[in-house]
Amino acid sequence: MAKSVQNLRGWVALITGGAGGLGRAIAARLIERGVHCVLADVNPVALEQAVHALGPQASAQVVDLTSEAAREGLVRAVQQQWGRLDLLVNNAGIVGTTHFEQRSQASIRGEMELNLMAPLLLTHRLLPLLQRAPSGRVVSIVSLGGMFPLPESTVYSASKFGLRGAMLCLGLDGDRLGVKFSVVNPSATETPMLMREAIHGGNKLQFMDPPQTPDEVARQVLCCLDEPCLERFVRTSESWTVRLAMLLPNLLGKALPLFQRSAERGHQRYLATLVERGLVRQHNGQWELTADGAASSNAAR
Repeated sequence: MAKSVQNLRGWVALITGGAGGLGRAIAARLIERGVHCVLADVNPVALEQAVHALGPQASAQVVDLTSEAAREGLVRAVQQQWGRLDLLVNNAGIVGTTHFEQRSQASIRGEMELNLMAPLLLTHRLLPLLQRAPSGRVVSIVSLGGMFPLPESTVYSASKFGLRGAMLCLGLDGDRLGVKFSVVNPSATETPMLMREAIHGGNKLQFMDPPQTPDEVARQVLCCLDEPCLERFVRTSESWTVRLAMLLPNLLGKALPLFQRSAERGHQRYLATLVERGLVRQHNGQWELTADGAASSNAAR
């Protein structure tokens, strides 16, 4: 049976974290299908670069999504400039690499605010516009970290577990709301955010396998539009591994150390590829992103 394809021409999509590698990849795929993409991001320089690279079907909105006033301004801008919204992609996210006990409470609140509260509140405010669309959609980029806990990822996992749960609940309520909701769960995806994790102490277990590309994740977003479903994974094998592991959560503490050696080797391989491609370097004994490595984002995906 031939795969169904949703006609997206003339749609307006809002993509949060739009200046990052993943946001740009999603926008590029949507633009190929005739969608006008509004990229929302806190970084004006990266946003300008993204819009310039994507062409006239992309436009920019500089916004701090953790600010209620800024979110309200974004909603007004979409209403006034386009008068419609067919698709919201909740993509913006950050992850801290400092040990939980060493973090400030402000940093914890900030990560939770951007990863969990901002997409929930923005979805709530934009729901009336989405309900007026012929086929309103919300696609949220969550993570395998929203299904599977990893050491050193306490706040990130808390935010992603919450976001996944909320969006699945909304998806089950989609018929009443008149909007279709989907979740996409990537694992490690090569963006500046992942590169920063690699050089600043992020969880090494995520480097056991080579990272996914942003375009692989973007293609799953398009699949959610063509064949609506509650949840999709970029690598099916990872989804089954995570599900099986969570059947016996009390064994995780014993199982995870068995993977540490493989994770360490994968981390070193990934670092080597970043050095070879000129994306990271050591300066005065410290790792840092090069200008090329940081070009598409300021710390978010």
